[in-house]
Amino acid sequence: MSDKLLEVKNLVVEFATDTGTVCAVNKIDFSVFRGETIGIVGESGSGKSVTSLSVMGLIQQPPGRIADGSIEYYGEDNRPINLLSLSEKEMNQYRGNEMAMIFQEPMTSLNPVFTCGNQVLEAIQLHLKLDKQAAKARVLELFERVQLPDPERIYSSYPHEISGGQKQRVMIAMAMSCNPRLLIADEPTTALDVTVQKAILKLMADLKKDLDASVVFISHDLAVIAEIADRVLVMYKGKIVEQGKVADIFNNPQHPYTKGLLACRPPLAYRVERLPVIGDFMKVEKDGTGNSIITEVSTSVAEKLSAVKADPTKRATRLENLYKQTPLLEVKNLNTWFSTKKNFFGKTTDWVKAVNDVSFSVYPGETLGLVGESGCGKTTLGRSIIGLNKPQSGEILYNGKDLLKMNAAELQAMRQEIQIVFQDPYGSLNPRMTIGAAILEPVSVHRIVSGKQAQKDYVIDLMETVSLKAEHFDRYPHEFSGGQRQRVGIARALALNPKFLICDESVSALDVSVQAQVLNLLLKLQKQRSLTYIFISHDLSVVKFMSDRMMVMNAGRIEELDDADKIYSNPKAAYTKRLIDAIPVGL
Repeated sequence: MSDKLLEVKNLVVEFATDTGTVCAVNKIDFSVFRGETIGIVGESGSGKSVTSLSVMGLIQQPPGRIADGSIEYYGEDNRPINLLSLSEKEMNQYRGNEMAMIFQEPMTSLNPVFTCGNQVLEAIQLHLKLDKQAAKARVLELFERVQLPDPERIYSSYPHEISGGQKQRVMIAMAMSCNPRLLIADEPTTALDVTVQKAILKLMADLKKDLDASVVFISHDLAVIAEIADRVLVMYKGKIVEQGKVADIFNNPQHPYTKGLLACRPPLAYRVERLPVIGDFMKVEKDGTGNSIITEVSTSVAEKLSAVKADPTKRATRLENLYKQTPLLEVKNLNTWFSTKKNFFGKTTDWVKAVNDVSFSVYPGETLGLVGESGCGKTTLGRSIIGLNKPQSGEILYNGKDLLKMNAAELQAMRQEIQIVFQDPYGSLNPRMTIGAAILEPVSVHRIVSGKQAQKDYVIDLMETVSLKAEHFDRYPHEFSGGQRQRVGIARALALNPKFLICDESVSALDVSVQAQVLNLLLKLQKQRSLTYIFISHDLSVVKFMSDRMMVMNAGRIEELDDADKIYSNPKAAYTKRLIDAIPVGL
């Protein structure tokens, strides 16, 4: 009997675009064995998700098409079936029963107008032909199995009424509902807190063992892959550039792209001045026929990290001088609460204390890292400081002036000093405005520069500062990658020459390689422009790299506040220890 469950041979997937045909997957070969977990890793656009969608028969035609190759599935009789030769009706017999997929963003893959229970119920009734009562019992059993709290409540809840981690568990329950033999998980933990991510990874490992299933786990983060996979495939621009056992790839990577991916995650054992990026390990040039030629630049991850290692003495001196200054921002006994229940007369009877009696200071030139799980209050705190949420009580002193006591005109003037970079640049950019116009708008409103040409020159200079090009001025947000859109968000925040930036989860949705570029950019801009940051993230390794001091929040309160390195090496609070233990560290 063959040990193979799936074999992909010479797969080519193309997409028709306005500028011609794009080859998203280019002649790849790999196998998945029974009971095995393979990881597929690479940046956005590398072909990871297109590969998984091809296996599931979900490539939309047009604009996509599978131009060549075969995808053979070995069923119970151990005979290979080429999935690409099946009709849509025949393929539906394999989806759910034999193969299932967990998508990256559960909010967009769960229907918002149906309850979570009904959506899983539908899949069970379709494939297992159970009556409604038996199907509901199966759903509740699955919800318990994926460790959802109060399964009956979740069954009756709509997707928007539960957390991101809970939505992801609902998707896992749906995928597991018919006991598939192959589970494809496409970036299932990317947007989750490290603690929720750890729980999801353990859950998937347990379910895989219980069902004796095989798993294809897709991620851009090699450290996450190391937590769950037996073998790993590294994809770059539609091709598999390296594959092998996880330990071999981690300990002795051969391809410069793999080396770059390994190096650009912030190291936890020591500080670096800047993060290595893919360009430190390889240079890509075009030959006469337009094909890419990769030249290796650096041969060792360890050597590259050693070259950028920070000097602890130099850092200690900097911090000593930093805290001799008068604080730039002082937050005193801040409370931002949200009403959750009102009585018949409209009086609030219950509150969510998102920010609960919080006090801290930020010094000029400092980066204060703010870390905690979703719902801990960190984003509400940032929005309260900038004036996007109205606190119930407390003080926010900026240069000694209380922002909460300013009138509208004074606040507008103060907004030149304090700006925010949001988590989702696509959601915070107007899709109908070019990025040049989006950056130009605050410049015009606040009259930073006079004259149309001078304003345009000013914006182009800002764009070049964040490594965008002048020709990008007239392009729209959808024409840029996630990393480029985040640079637009940073440029817009810098347009008013602020002194204080609040970065709210500004790199959490980015590939680790693009994330490294944006983090390096923020550090460079801080030195060039003498900026002060509050850097908000649920990723403690990123916060540790960026921060001078770190503030850990939980349930609206500060758990601990100290030097970032001290908190990581010697956390005082049990909650902080749990966050640190959840960081994926690889091998």
